[in-house]
Amino acid sequence: MAKGKDLYEILGVSKTASDEDIKKAYRKLAITLHPDRFANATDAEKKAAEEKFKEINKAYEVLGDKEKRSNYDKFGTEDGSQGFAGGAGFDGAGFGGFEDILSSFFNGSGGGFGRRNPNEPKQGEDIHVKINLTFEEAYNGVTKTIRLNRDETCSTCKGTGAKDASSVRICPYCKGLGTIRKNLQTLFGQQVVQTMCTNCGGKGKIISEKCVTCRGNGYVRKEANVKVNVPAGVDNGVSMTLRGEGHNGQNGGAKGNLVIAVGVIQSDKFKRVGNDLYMNLPIGYYDAACGCEIAITTMKGEAKCKIPEATQSETKIRLKGYGMKVLQKDAYGDLYVVVKVETPKGLSSKQFKLLKAFEDSLSDSQYPQLKKFKKGIFGK
Repeated sequence: MAKGKDLYEILGVSKTASDEDIKKAYRKLAITLHPDRFANATDAEKKAAEEKFKEINKAYEVLGDKEKRSNYDKFGTEDGSQGFAGGAGFDGAGFGGFEDILSSFFNGSGGGFGRRNPNEPKQGEDIHVKINLTFEEAYNGVTKTIRLNRDETCSTCKGTGAKDASSVRICPYCKGLGTIRKNLQTLFGQQVVQTMCTNCGGKGKIISEKCVTCRGNGYVRKEANVKVNVPAGVDNGVSMTLRGEGHNGQNGGAKGNLVIAVGVIQSDKFKRVGNDLYMNLPIGYYDAACGCEIAITTMKGEAKCKIPEATQSETKIRLKGYGMKVLQKDAYGDLYVVVKVETPKGLSSKQFKLLKAFEDSLSDSQYPQLKKFKKGIFGK
């Protein structure tokens, strides 16, 4: 219950309400929160109902007791001037103890929000790791060995947690059932409630001497090496899951999983976009003007790249099938060669004269983009 929240408001009654009105309001709210009404509810809804039930019980514990109600009306707390401290008993209406009512509502055998059976199989926890691959490893695929620490079944006791078979005996309180039953008087009348046996923790068995290897846990932490086959074409940020390579389960439950986050180091030469690759190819002024054929190194090996005549800088030339391996398919993306025409530097006076003579020999029609640009500015 939130600190400072008005108890009358919680029960939906006024401060002048009679004892009978308070009792009726409490009963009405308690019935609406009965576990049978939440049989098909989500875990979050069940949790909220349980918290609300605790809240109205606390409010009724105070307002259903004349002395506590008087202190609350005068000082704002059930204990008078000494501060608000939650009471230990639920003694305002002749019902069973507060914890017993909660037990009958939320931990009983008749449905409701019962606790998890400690003997039911429980899957082991997942292990999360990250591996980094080179660009070449991502392209070709690779086998990696991951070293990790995980919980595994104790080989000494085979998971029982006991020193030997004679160290395990039936719990004398629950007779091996793991639960005990008792009668409680609740606001709905007398009710038989089944609760977990606290003597054995619900397991039905008691270990007199624990296994010296696992100290009674049934599992030990061991170092393991797990081989991971990373497929060709894997991309940065991809997650891989290896089932059953995580921590050991409990009570015969399945092992957890190994979840691998893949990181790929960027290539200095290639840029990946989906399954396509891009690379820059610097060429000289002459090759760009006259065209040529250049041998380039791709991820598949050497390939011929044909540069057409009059190729402009930033032209993209497609080499089909020379891109990235498509994940889990017998296919490849494409390689786009981006031409970068490099202007020569450090020309001699002779080279300048030759270049000028060559430039003067050209007509405007041989510079279509430049001609278009000039026409836009000068209107010619």
